[in-house]
Amino acid sequence: MASIYQSIEMLSKEKGIDPQIVLDAVKDAMLAAARKHFRSQEDLIADLDENTGNIQIYSVKQVVDAVEDPVKQISLPAARRIDKNAEVGAEIREPKPTDALGRISAQTAKQVILQKVREAERDSVFSEFQGRQGELVNCTIKRLELQDYMVDMGKTEARLPKKEQSRVENFGIGDRVRCVIKGIERGGKNSGVIVSRAAPELVMRLFEQEVPEIYDGTVSIKACAREAGERTKIAVFSRDRDVDSVGACVGMKGMRVQSIIRELRGEKIDIIEYSDDPIQYVTKALSPAKISRVTIVDPAEKHMEVVVDDLQLSLAIGKRGQNVRLAAKLLGWKIDIKSEEEKRRELEARMGDMVISGAPVSVLLDHGLDEPMVEKLVSAGIGTVERLGSMTPEELEAIPDIDEAVVTHIQAAVVSFYGQYDAEQDEAAPVDAEQIEAAIDANPEPLETPAGVDFAEIPGAFENIETGVLEEDLATHKAVLLEETDEGEVLDLGRVEGLSGAPSSLRNLVGSGGPEETDESDTMEKPR
Repeated sequence: MASIYQSIEMLSKEKGIDPQIVLDAVKDAMLAAARKHFRSQEDLIADLDENTGNIQIYSVKQVVDAVEDPVKQISLPAARRIDKNAEVGAEIREPKPTDALGRISAQTAKQVILQKVREAERDSVFSEFQGRQGELVNCTIKRLELQDYMVDMGKTEARLPKKEQSRVENFGIGDRVRCVIKGIERGGKNSGVIVSRAAPELVMRLFEQEVPEIYDGTVSIKACAREAGERTKIAVFSRDRDVDSVGACVGMKGMRVQSIIRELRGEKIDIIEYSDDPIQYVTKALSPAKISRVTIVDPAEKHMEVVVDDLQLSLAIGKRGQNVRLAAKLLGWKIDIKSEEEKRRELEARMGDMVISGAPVSVLLDHGLDEPMVEKLVSAGIGTVERLGSMTPEELEAIPDIDEAVVTHIQAAVVSFYGQYDAEQDEAAPVDAEQIEAAIDANPEPLETPAGVDFAEIPGAFENIETGVLEEDLATHKAVLLEETDEGEVLDLGRVEGLSGAPSSLRNLVGSGGPEETDESDTMEKPR
């Protein structure tokens, strides 16, 4: 054991832990082995001899005048044989032979040392990677344990679990991969660093490496939603008005985004522009679908409703709901997508619910039905007069305590209820012609024309004015044709034979060969 201190230093450098931690582990192991070998209740301690580099086991006893417990106490004369300067109340260390420790004790010491070193190594790894979640690291596939990959990160190993792998990726031993640190597990069999290839942070870190505008802060990544191996949606925002955030991420001819797609084994990436307005944001997030309208249902609960055209519904939802699911993750909102037809049916159903279903059965109390009978009908599920009126006598008699006489009484009450509406309609019957003529004779004065109104200036004021001349009158009397125009034949109704009191001619006679006409009809009597 002469070189044990050198061994401790080598082990601490290899594991990257403090040498004092390893030394304490060795001391604890020696104490455990000594207690198991000596099988005593003595207080034992282990100490490093800096001169020899060995670890020595000591039994510690209290110096007293009168010994009561020989295991933990020692008399003053016996103590001075060990240390000449010993005094009462002091502690005396009595060396124990370590050469007597056998193979079993050495094996016990080995197990304790390994356990302490592993715990110290876990603590060191935890303190080193505690604040590095989401950081991009380069790893090498070291081995495969069941469905998990063990990767080498240089100083320590990390685990790439099955759930953190992309379904389209397969790696071999020795392959170099880029992962992000997902977290650290301290307890259990799988304790250590957990890395991921399926986290959205991987796409964000790759964009930070490929896009200089993101690295220098001109363009920032606001959110990212991902389903590993299939599709990713990432929202970006530019702090400079002259810099196009989406164009910067795509790159010239798509070179920047294509390198990331190759790293992710062909995963599709949608780059959208971030907006503080949730309506504009969701419109871009659901691309390539065209959105008809967006309604904020509950701003506090972050719930919105999106309506799309019937032909765009499947595109908006995506394959197995992937498009809308990623958009909801990206926004952090609950999104309900409906087609125009579905929304129309919903509105119709809602309007139908708003229509009054009918008068309650309780209104029949005013028409001769007693209160106990109304309660029986309500308990039987008959809540409205309309429902009651549509039932047959057989259906009514199926209700307990209702016989034929009661059915007759109910029908009479229903007839009385509807009879009041028929009476109201009779009272509101239209007025006949004699009443209209009597009203006109009672008020013979004509209506005055409103002041300042010139009907000649009103377009169409005299269009389609009916003259009161029946078609049969024109057919039985001779009409004088004045003129044929593009709009049709023009008649002088004033010269129609036998139509006394007809209006004057609508137009003057045109042409030199016709007879001279006066301004008034021949059949009208001139003033004297």
